[in-house]
Amino acid sequence: MIRRFGEPVVAGQRYEIRHGVYAVLRRGGDVLLTHQTAPEPEFQLPGGGIDPGESPLRALHREVFEETGWIIAAPRRIGAFRRFVYMPEYDKWAEKLCAIYLARPVRRLGPPSEPGHTAVWMPVEMAASALGNAGDRHFMAQLAR
Repeated sequence: MIRRFGEPVVAGQRYEIRHGVYAVLRRGGDVLLTHQTAPEPEFQLPGGGIDPGESPLRALHREVFEETGWIIAAPRRIGAFRRFVYMPEYDKWAEKLCAIYLARPVRRLGPPSEPGHTAVWMPVEMAASALGNAGDRHFMAQLAR
């Protein structure tokens, strides 16, 4: 069973399953996060949805690059969680199945290409409370121990 975080399920609401991959990117005592300005300003683990026909690892590399401008190496899956949310950018309700990977940031190739995203280095302990969703905070807190 995959642990659930966040808002309770809305009774009678139909949810579309959305598979996603997200990265914890550590360098020394800091982690690389993305700050997304909309729909709500928040810090997030870099990552996102897996496109049809795309492998999870390919999606992880693509999403991290789009949201941070960094390329990564040696991703290793460390866990997963799910959450039920309304995604205003897609106008849909989703059951997000989020796979979390630990990976090594290798090199910054440029700024994020995803509109509204900014790459931010933050101390691990600060990130454990700054992240916008409970699932991300859970995995960051595990790393901060």
